Amino acid sequence: MSGGLLCVALLSGALTWELPLPGFELVWTHSVEHVEWRESYRVEPDALRLVAVRVKGSGAGMEPPDDAVLEGGWWVAHPMTPFPSLRLARSGAVPDYRLCFKDDCRTLADWLPGLPPTGGLTMRSCI
Repeated sequence: MSGGLLCVALLSGALTWELPLPGFELVWTHSVEHVEWRESYRVEPDALRLVAVRVKGSGAGMEPPDDAVLEGGWWVAHPMTPFPSLRLARSGAVPDYRLCFKDDCRTLADWLPGLPPTGGLTMRSCI
């Protein structure tokens, strides 16, 4: 898929960023289990489509999807679920979300200069 736009806004609506991309990976760590999750999304008109989920382990409500298979130490599933938007909560209690475009992975704060260290934000398609 060729380029699209991913819009990221603070829940307060105070700031909005637009990042060009065809898709992205969101990497995060569960605050209790310290289990890494990797979610791959494709940006589509009016949706962010979850095309793959990879998780290193399970516990505390962090079970891999029922159809996940073990591949190289990761539980992998392909749910193909569309979401109109993603709401992310950043507490500072765990490492920041990492946003990956191809092989370039950085924290949200690195991608979005000026982003407050805590608080919520919403990601959605801008196509």
